[in-house]
Parts: sequence; structure tokens; C-alpha cells
Amino acid sequence: MRFTKRISFFLWQATNLPTRSLPRNPSLCRSYHIVGAPISSGDVVKGLSYGQICRRFIGYTAEQFSDDEYECEFEEHKASSSVANVDEWKWKLGILLANDSEREIVSRDKRDRRDYEQISNLAKRMGLYSEIYGKVVVASKVPLPNYRPDLDDKRPQREVVLPLSLQRRVEGLLQEHLDRQQLNSGKANESEADSQPPKQTEERPDESSDAFLDGSVMEKVLQRRSMRMRNMQRAWQESPEGRTMLEFRKSLPSFKDKERLLQAIARNQVIVVSGETGCGKTTQLPQYILESEIESGRGAFCNIICTQPRRISAMAVAERVSAERGEPLGETVGFKVRLEGMRGKNTQLLFCTSGILLRRLLSDRNLNGITHVFVDEIHERGMNEDFLIIVLKELLPRRPDLRLVLMSATLNAELFSNYFGGAPTIHIPGFTHPVKAHFLEDVLEMTGYKLTSFNQVDDYGQEKTWKTQKQLMPRKRKNQITSLVEEALSKSTFESYSSRTRDSLSSWMPDCVGFNLIEAVLCHICRKERPGAVLVFLTGWDDISSLRDQIKAHPLLGDPNRVLLLMCHGSMATAEQRLIFERAPPNIRKIVLATNMAEASITINDVVFVVDCGKAKETTYDALNNTPCLLPSWISQASARQRRGRAGRLLPGECYHLYPKCVYEAFSEYQLPELLRTPLNSLCLQIKSLQVESIAGFLSAALQAPEPLTVQNAIGFLKMIGALDEKENLTDLGKLLSILPVDPKLGKMLIMGAIFHCFDPILTIVSGLSVRDPFLLPQEKKDLALSAKLRFSAKDYSDHMALVRAFEGWKNAEREGSAYEYCWRNFLSAQTLQAIHSLRKQFNYILKEAGLVHDDSALNNKLSHNQSLVRAVICSGLFPGIASVVHRETSMSFKTMDDGQVSLYANSVNSRFPTIPYPWLVFGEKVKVNAVLIRDSTGVPDSSLILFGGALSTGVQVGHLKMLDGYIDFFMDPNLADSYVKLKEELNKLLQKKANPSVDIHKEGKYLMLAVQELVAGDQCEGRFVFGRDTKRPSQPQLAGENNKLSKDGTNPKSLLQTLLMRAGHSPPKYKTKHLKTNEFRALVEFKGMQFVGKPQRNKTLAEKDAAVEALAWLTHTSDNSTDQYSGDADSPPDVTDNMLKLLGGKRRRRSKGK
Repeated sequence: MRFTKRISFFLWQATNLPTRSLPRNPSLCRSYHIVGAPISSGDVVKGLSYGQICRRFIGYTAEQFSDDEYECEFEEHKASSSVANVDEWKWKLGILLANDSEREIVSRDKRDRRDYEQISNLAKRMGLYSEIYGKVVVASKVPLPNYRPDLDDKRPQREVVLPLSLQRRVEGLLQEHLDRQQLNSGKANESEADSQPPKQTEERPDESSDAFLDGSVMEKVLQRRSMRMRNMQRAWQESPEGRTMLEFRKSLPSFKDKERLLQAIARNQVIVVSGETGCGKTTQLPQYILESEIESGRGAFCNIICTQPRRISAMAVAERVSAERGEPLGETVGFKVRLEGMRGKNTQLLFCTSGILLRRLLSDRNLNGITHVFVDEIHERGMNEDFLIIVLKELLPRRPDLRLVLMSATLNAELFSNYFGGAPTIHIPGFTHPVKAHFLEDVLEMTGYKLTSFNQVDDYGQEKTWKTQKQLMPRKRKNQITSLVEEALSKSTFESYSSRTRDSLSSWMPDCVGFNLIEAVLCHICRKERPGAVLVFLTGWDDISSLRDQIKAHPLLGDPNRVLLLMCHGSMATAEQRLIFERAPPNIRKIVLATNMAEASITINDVVFVVDCGKAKETTYDALNNTPCLLPSWISQASARQRRGRAGRLLPGECYHLYPKCVYEAFSEYQLPELLRTPLNSLCLQIKSLQVESIAGFLSAALQAPEPLTVQNAIGFLKMIGALDEKENLTDLGKLLSILPVDPKLGKMLIMGAIFHCFDPILTIVSGLSVRDPFLLPQEKKDLALSAKLRFSAKDYSDHMALVRAFEGWKNAEREGSAYEYCWRNFLSAQTLQAIHSLRKQFNYILKEAGLVHDDSALNNKLSHNQSLVRAVICSGLFPGIASVVHRETSMSFKTMDDGQVSLYANSVNSRFPTIPYPWLVFGEKVKVNAVLIRDSTGVPDSSLILFGGALSTGVQVGHLKMLDGYIDFFMDPNLADSYVKLKEELNKLLQKKANPSVDIHKEGKYLMLAVQELVAGDQCEGRFVFGRDTKRPSQPQLAGENNKLSKDGTNPKSLLQTLLMRAGHSPPKYKTKHLKTNEFRALVEFKGMQFVGKPQRNKTLAEKDAAVEALAWLTHTSDNSTDQYSGDADSPPDVTDNMLKLLGGKRRRRSKGK
């Protein structure tokens, strides 16, 4: 009885200490994990912290039983009030802010998910960020991504299974390779030791005299050519056609400033010229330089490059300038764009895209022989233009004779002038006829068109029904377009307009492009306005093609005898794009549907009317989520002025802005530079090829430096694919990739295809991914078109293999003279297939120059028939674009490391299959429109991903391999894991030797290559996905009570604890059990407000017993007497259970004696 009283007194003492309450729930011990350190919540006892009380009275503290670690809640969990929970979060967030070493709080408590909205608002007010990931709530000091793989309980974990016979064959081939390598290395060492060739010194002849003679001869040749050029120029200027052309050129505003411009260029190394639309800066300024140099007798010494942001503008301007000089294109004036060019040995003025000049800078860093560089349309702030400006700024000190002229169509010249240390600026006023601007309120008043909630929905046809229906769905969040409009409209009243117009404006849906409104405006122009072409600005190809179909169905606009409907889009063939410059036949109105590429550079002279939707589809890069987003957004005021300026070149014009004037005034002044809104993978590779030490340091010198996280993502990607080493130096692979004018991952695929002798199909795939998709999906025949594409896929579960078969079929049809019928029958674009054919030739030539491709086509394609190997090479190029394929009961789910759940693009062949037998899909492009969509994809087995994917690391458990920093886990037989690791290691060594083009890896690594082919071909994807497997520690399950002396006599610790408490006059203990992610259970026992936690066990019964053991273990140390009395042998801790039974029994006996 004395022992029972002692226990009872202890329990009373432990639960009745005077406390100081905090605004938290005192009935439950909770713990939240703050990254870096645990913080437990609860009451604070007078004189002691909560943590000290826990450590004093509880063997396993509640911190070890944190809700952070588990997926579901304890049974019998009582809900606490939201007010108390939010108050508790206020306290925790305050601690997080006060602690500089901590970054975030992670909680899996279901109450926090219930109260997340209030917690989120609280965090926002305190300057913190919050996000909910499934069942996990996170509050952080730094912005949080949309998906956190480390908090995903169902991230890809794959059990890899191979047929035993295949595994044995691969192990045998690998061992044969290793044995031969060891034998060869021994022979090589012996031969090196035996033969040490003597050093020879070469005497180089003195070439200075020859160089001097060559230089003087060349100068005389150039002088004679300069005289011929001057004679030809004078002859043209004196001819009747030349005089007429000269009169026209003199009428341009730039002619008045000709002398001032020439003097400024002669006196300054850099000048900035801003000129309004129509001033002639693009066509005239380079000509002024060339004509001046020719007239002074130095025409042949002059070499001018003028860059344009787009292919079509480079070609159009070159054609115009050569016509003004009265000579055919390719003589003095030429152009060079990717895949096309026209230039001769006497070309002195070259118009090219910015990328072409950057390519030249990679091989000729000093631009030797170039005297003048013009960079046009710098106001667009394209990535290539910004990169070019950085490189040229570094080049100027080394080339003091080089002249740089920056040309902008807007008045933001000071930004560029300051960047070049206060370079002089010259402004040329434009010459255009007046253009009258009509904003939405004016358009509605003028046309009488009534906006409703229904006639603004854009019809995208059956092909994109979801896109049409999505406009009617209520938005959960305001996007950039909506928020800007609401704020602007709230400040405007439109009192001077009719009630009908005001009603329409109140119904205006800014998210929609407004096909019906555009159609109404076009009808108004065709019926009531004077003759002249119409230029309609839309956001992208989907809008252009859908509006084209709608217009063709209109009785007036669709009449080809009254309207000539054309399109202008960057992916169109050059021949199709050139049609927009031709005048329409008499009495027929030309309507051009275009994207923002028609804003600058190209000029359609007969345009009188412009219709501006006010939006452009821009690729923005979300660095936090590592995802490009293709979303429509409002244009800038500068872009709106540029669009307006397209009208009025020949006659007074009119511009219909389909948005209110107050919204226009809310636009940003200039567009965000491309450098700040796109991934920088290719750019960073080009920077390193310029032998720059630090990529981040180089980009910090830009006009506006990109985010560090964007640069970090790009560097990480290049390291992942093997283009950079850990010190950010170019690897052998990186050097090869830098010479290919293609995205780095596609370049890697191309190189791997050449190395593995499956070059032809890979060449087609890379060329196809570099241009537009050749598969057409017309609205009225969508099902037939998809069926045709599925025929090409042949149930290979690969968009890329479908492309290969389509291209090969087209080549065969072209040889037979039936290419047109073939394309028409299979819904293929002949222009795109032709572009693929041209790119194949270019890539083939580059790789031949690098020594990676043989002249013998049969040797390059010795393994092209091995489709499994082709898949593996596709995987090597597209990695880390990898998505897991998990089958559900009636569907499939796809998950990537950066985005979590994703969807397949509707045009993908894999979206048409109910099941995909491959566990992984590799993809080259993903884009976030509303959800994240992955475009062309190919199914690959486990072996292809393991061998041709990223770096492997071994886990703690045997047979455990990890990829992508632990995002993907592979579990397999330990021997198989060792084979994979050795095989990949040897394969990487072999590929590194290929840096020497003369090395034949198929001969040197014959058995290794056979092992790789066996493995990727024999993997039948027999494994399965598992989820929630513990990868942090080796699992060593132990029985509850095993090696625990509290229960070695077989006594049930639960019964003992209950008996002890009941005899002490307390309520029986309560047990709460939780199912862990490891498929184990852990229990908590609670009595009188105290909690004791057991170790994880294999079932609930054992878990509850273990928790009872922990409670009893604590009870044995509450009495000093008991501690001394039952200490026993130091090497043998007392059997507390037996001692308790004895004490209870002894009390009974003493009590009976007393009676």
C-alpha cells in the first residue's frame, strides 16, 4: 500500500504543479518541426521550460512523436478550437522570425489543414510565406514552390525486376569487359615503360617576311576592288532608276540627319539611335556607312554586320536594301539566317539574326575584319540581343577601331546610352501619316456592338473544346490581366458615352481575346471604311487558326472575291510569310492575322487599319518551380504604340484598340526583357564557350541582370547533363554542345546517337524538335488526323518514333513523286518536313566537321534498327525531363520532380492509350498554360533510365539506388544494383574516351556495348511502383519487448500498468496508435495528462505494449528508495515488472498482517 501511495503521490505531484498558461491548447502535447531544430508546444511550467518538463517526466518526449513524421492522425484525437490553433501558430511563427538559423515550419497536423486559410493570412501579415502540400502545411521565410518532392509521400519508388537469365548474361559480359580492360591496361603500362621517345625540337621558319608580302598584295587587291565598287555605285546613282530611288530615299526623315549620323559614328565608338516608325533607320543607316566608305575609296575594306531579331525581317530588309542599290541580292548586300542565306565573296553589308553573330563570336572573339556592327530593335530586349550587347561591350576595348550602332524604335535610348558610359544619342523623327486611335469605348460607340457574357466567349472549335469551356468557369484567383483591369476600371466612369456602351463595358471579359468583337470590327471596316489592308494582332497560333476558321465561315469576310485572308506567324514557312508583303488584287481587302512579330522590323506598306487585342502570349520562366509558362499577358505601352504605328505608312490610318483607354494607361511602359523571363540553359552554355570564368559574374554585367535562382537552375541543368563539371568548366561534351545551334539537351541526344551508331532516327528527332510539329490537326478532321499519327506510332508509345516513321515515309514518297498526296493523306505539313530535311543536313555537316560522324552512312546507322537502343539514346538527351507512369484503376497518373502531377498534351499519341506498359516517360518540353502539360514523350524501361539518365548514388539499404538527388528510388537485388553501378561507371569512362574522334568505342568496349544492348532490350518492365518505403535507415524490425527486461517473464505490460494505476486510484490509461509510412505502428499511452511513446512495431498490439513498457520504465525511477533498493548489479538492470508485482504483493501481505 505504501508503494501505491508513493506512485499516487507522484502522479498527483506531476499533474498539479502551478503553471503559467500560454494561448495554446494545454490538453495535448504537440510538436512541430522547424527546419534545423525541433520546437515543442504546450504549457510552460513555472521555473522550467516545457522541454525540460518533458525530459524530466517522459522517457520519449512528445517531440519524438511529432505529427511531422506521420501520414495520419492518432485514433480518438479530439479536435481543438480553431482560435486556439491559430493563436498557437502566431506564437510559433514569432519564434521562427526571431531565430535566424531556422528557415521553415513543417506540420502534418490535420487541424492545421483545417485552419490553413487563417494560418496563411497570419503568415502573410507577418511577412512569411505559406503553402499546403497534400497533408502537409509549411510556413517559410523564403518563397515556396508549388510542389515539394521531399514532402511527397508518393514520390516515385520503383522495385526493379529483371529475368534472372538476363541478369546473368549481363554480369558475364560486364566481367569479360573488366577483365579485358585490366589486361589491356597492363600491356599499355609495359609498352610505355619500354619506349620513351626522345624529345624533338622543331625549327619553325621565319614567316614574318611572307606575311608582310601577303599583306601588301592583299591590300592592293582590296584597293582595286574598292575602285570598281565606287565606279559601279556612281553609275547606278546616275542612271534613271538610281535617280528615282535616290529621290525616294531623300524623302525619308533619316536623310536630313545623314551627315550628323556619319560624323557621330566616325567620332564615337558607340552611338545610340532612336527612330520612330517609318524614319528609315533600318534600311538607310547601314547604307550611309557603306556608301560613304565606297565613295572614299575604302569600300572593300568596309565590312558591316546588321543584326535583326527575326529571320523574316533580316531577309526582307536585305532584299529592300539590295533593290535600293540596284543590284541582285547576294552581291554587295546579303543575308544569313539559320538554314538559309545569300551572300557572296564581295558582300560588304550582311543582315543576319542576332544568333548568327553570336555564333561567329564563339569562333572569332575579336570579330576580325568587321568594321561596323548595327544591333537593330534593341528595344525588344530579346535574350540574344542583351547577350550580344554584353559581349560587344567587352570586345570594344580590344577593338578600338570597331564601331557599334544601337538602334531602337522607342524613346528608351538613355538606358543603353548609360550602359555604354554615356554614349551619344541621336533621335530621328518618324514620317507617318496621322493614325487615329479608337479604344474599346469608342469602338463600341462607333459600331453599336453590344457585349454580353456569352458573345465574348472565344470558340476554339472541337480540337480545343476545353479551352472554349474554360472561359465560362469562375476563376479562383485573379490573374495579372484581370487584376490590372479591375483597378483601372474602378477609376473610370465613362460618363460621356451612351448607356448601351457603359452596359457593354460593365460586361467586358478581359480574359477573352474577343473573336466576335474582332469579327464585328472587321465587318465595320469592310462595309463602311475606305480601302486599305487590315492588320490584326492576336496572341498566338491557336488564336490565329481559330479566328481564321471563324472568319472563313462568315458570309462577308469569308468571301474570297471580297477578302484576302493571310496569316503571319514565326513558325510558318518563309514563302508563306512573304505573301503578306504583296498587294491584294483590286477591290479585294487584305486582312493579315499576325502575332507580335509584326510589331517591328517588318513593314506591310499597304496597311491602313490595325486591330489590337492588347495581349501577347509570352513565355515566362518560373524559376522557383523551374517551369516555363506560356500565358497571355497585357502588352506594354511601347508595344501598343508600335502596333498603332503599323498603320498610316501610305495613307492616314486608324487603330482599333480592343481595351479601354484607362487600361492602356495602366500598362507598363516597356516590356520585361526576355533575359528576365526565360530559362538560360543555352545562354549559359554559350557564355562558357566564350571562356568566361563565372557565368553569374558575366550575367551580372547585363543591362538588367537575371535572378540568381534562374542562373543557378541553368548551371545545375548543365552540370546534370554533363556539359559542365563541378567547377563550372566546360567538359568535352560541353565543348561539342556549344558548337551545335540547338538546345543543349537535343545536342546531347544528337551526339549520343552518333556515338551509338543509331544516327539517322536521332537526327530526324532532333531536327523535328527544333522546328514546329509536322503533324497537323485540322478542326474538322481531328479524329482522322490523330488516327494517322497513331498509325505512325505503331503502338510504340512514342511521339518521337512516330515522327521518324512519318519523315521516312515522306522521303520515300518524295522519291516516287507523290510527296503532296502523302502529306495530304496523313495530315502532315510539307513545309515543316522540308525544314526538318534542311536541319538534318546542317547537323550532319557540323558533326562530320567535329569527327563524330563517318562518311559511311551504313556505319553511322549500324544499330538504327535497335529500337530499344534508340529509346535509350532519346532518354539520354531528354533527361531530366522524366515523368513516372503510375496506373490506377481506370486511369494513369504522371508525376515530375519539379511539378508533381502533370498531364499529357492532347496531341500526344500516349494520351490516346488507356495504359502504357513503360514505367517512365521522357519528354523534351513542358509548358504551364493552366496546368502543366508535357508535349512529345517516349516510354522507356527502368534499365534505360538507370544507364542513360542522371548520376546514380547508393542508398543506405543494400540494393537501393537513387537518382535526381533522391527524388527517384530504385530497389532491387543487391547483385543487380552492383551491376548497374559498374556498368554505368564503365560506360561513362568509355564515352569520355570518345572526346578523341579516332577512338572506336564499339571495338574497344565491345562487350560493354553488348551488355548495354542486352539490358535495354531485355528489360520487360516487370517491376512495380511502391510508395512510402523508408530510405533513410536500414529496416531492422524488433519485437516489442525483445531484449527488454521489463517484460522478460511474459507479463503483459498493458495489464500491469492498468492494474497499478487502478490500485493507485487513477483512471485506466488510454492508448492512441498511428500507422506510419514504413507500414509500422507506433503507440502513445496517456494518463493524468502525461504521454509516453513507444518504438515502431509491426502491429498495433505490440506497439501498445511497447508504450506501456516505456511508461512503466519511467515509473520505476520516481522513488529514490526504489532506485537505491532495486539498483542491483550494475551490469544487470532490475526487472521492474517483477519488482512491482512483489511490492504490490508485499503490501497486501503487510496489510493482512495488520488486520
